[in-house]
Amino acid sequence: MQDVPNLILIGPMGAGKSTIGRLLAAELSRDFHDSDHEIQSRCGADIPWIFDVEGESGFRDRESAMIAELTRREKVVIATGGGAVLREENRQRIREGGTVVYLFTTVEQQLKRTAKDRNRPLLQRGDREQLLRDMFALRDPLYRATADLVVRTDRRGPRAVVNDIVRRVQRLVDPLTCKAES
Repeated sequence: MQDVPNLILIGPMGAGKSTIGRLLAAELSRDFHDSDHEIQSRCGADIPWIFDVEGESGFRDRESAMIAELTRREKVVIATGGGAVLREENRQRIREGGTVVYLFTTVEQQLKRTAKDRNRPLLQRGDREQLLRDMFALRDPLYRATADLVVRTDRRGPRAVVNDIVRRVQRLVDPLTCKAES
């Protein structure tokens, strides 16, 4: 699958972007970059600290700069933060940067996967379930408008999701090959 462009994973927190991204990059023998981890590494501070000191808009500025940098690279797998799609400039760069995969999961799965996570500043205020539902209502249409593929991650293991993505991306790249194999 050398002809596959960059793969960029978008979706809500708890969808599995980091886990699936690492496995997908290994499967394709590519470098993996998680925009949130890259920001933390550059700043020498975790995301909750950045939110506390710079506010959400300061974090989003850093996120936009990181997405601009990462999407200029070649033959990589990129996992974006859940809120990356909130800015049109990010959506545009993501779309132009490669094949975009929306890792869809339910709010119920997000609640389970983020239950003990204290590293998500947006979930530290108020009713977690309602916050996730509100974010879903706002962001799901943006994820769908940005994505080339929508892949469900709930009730599936990461390896099954990776295999699904590889198969579906191959169809996008070379549909005739896949028909011949069927």
